Amino acid sequence: MSTTGQLSYSVPGMSCGHCRAAITAEVEKIEGVSGVDVDLEEKRVTVAGEQLDDAALRGAIDQAGYDVA
Repeated sequence: MSTTGQLSYSVPGMSCGHCRAAITAEVEKIEGVSGVDVDLEEKRVTVAGEQLDDAALRGAIDQAGYDVA
């Protein structure tokens, strides 16, 4: 499924700057991504872009070592 705009994910395992950097680096590799916001306090990753692929984004977060709730 692809969408335009924003997708947001709950990622409860995030707690530090390394978490933010690892997730941002992986998610930015996905085609169509124009921005990544990692909110450590809310444990949310919000991705902005065009024709976002939900499965690919979930896979990128997983590749960074974190589970999407």
